[in-house]
Amino acid sequence: MKTSSIDPRYVVTTDSVPGHEVEAALGMVRGASIRTRHVGSDITAALRNLVGGEVKEYARLMGGTREQAIDRMLEQAAQMGADGVVCVRLATSMVMQGAAEVVAYGTAVRLRRVG
Repeated sequence: MKTSSIDPRYVVTTDSVPGHEVEAALGMVRGASIRTRHVGSDITAALRNLVGGEVKEYARLMGGTREQAIDRMLEQAAQMGADGVVCVRLATSMVMQGAAEVVAYGTAVRLRRVG
């Protein structure tokens, strides 16, 4: 659920936003989310492992974790007065058996339209 006022068009992996100039770099922003697996998902995944295919339960889990980390990053950027985030990256790590952390980070910026 997106709670930030930042337009998703201005959240980019590049160091600039087409048609805009970076007026001010406000600093690094980040958001993190840690989720654990569920026993029911583990059983389903183990069964799916026997026949092959996508483990949809884990794909949904990690997708939700990524979205939450991005939302938290954007909330921090909005609190700083940013209207965009450039150089966005995602990092994932295992923090304990059965738990993964996703960190979204980038540079909060204030943009000015050019042309």
